[in-house]
Amino acid sequence: MTTIDHGAAVAAETERFVAVLRDADLSTPVPSCPGWTLTDLTRHAGSVQRWFTVLLRQRIQQPPRSREVDLRLPEQTADYPGWLAQAAAEAGTAFAETDLDAPMWAWGVDQHARFWVRRMLFETLVHRVDAELALGRTPELDPVLAADGVTEFLVNLPHAAVFAPKTAELRGTDRTIRFTATDGGGDWLVRLRPDGFGLVDGGESADAEIRGGAAELLLLLYGRLDRTAAGLDVRGDDGLLTHWFANSAF
Repeated sequence: MTTIDHGAAVAAETERFVAVLRDADLSTPVPSCPGWTLTDLTRHAGSVQRWFTVLLRQRIQQPPRSREVDLRLPEQTADYPGWLAQAAAEAGTAFAETDLDAPMWAWGVDQHARFWVRRMLFETLVHRVDAELALGRTPELDPVLAADGVTEFLVNLPHAAVFAPKTAELRGTDRTIRFTATDGGGDWLVRLRPDGFGLVDGGESADAEIRGGAAELLLLLYGRLDRTAAGLDVRGDDGLLTHWFANSAF
């Protein structure tokens, strides 16, 4: 089993994100985030990094009452790439100063400080992809990292209703969807029950299945690819898949 250094990956993904932005027109629209420009995308990514860094430094033990953070937003649009890089540098310092195995409140399954580092990684990675797509580039994702992102998404999605209320509609009479990484990244079976949904163990056949590379599966789950995209093999109950993707937006 490959162990991923999520903190190092945050730094690497942010560096790639910043490199994409350096020579870009930051007024460029971002189609995968309707209504946003690259400036908005960068502001969001840097704000999330700073917010998570504050949570880590405070080692919170219960849901925060406020999301107010001193963002130190740049006055000039051209300074946003550097501002994002500084956010990652501050996050890296917090990672180094924090016992990532320490108990800590988190909205997801893993109630430890490491939850926030892993969550920051995939927030950053997906938005780096958004920036590349906005500029007409073809994003590249490490398949091991992408597979970890698929797991992180599916494990935590049942707990995301506070900011993704449509997930409450993901119910079914023991209906199953299987996501399979054809590059060896993993196999994930999701069961929709009358009282909820979540990952389950099992090798049984599923009511619907999507096969593809781990990177394609990750971008599919985050709505950056459609299930009709090249490289994805879709089988089974199309209505079940339509229900899933209509209500699983993160």
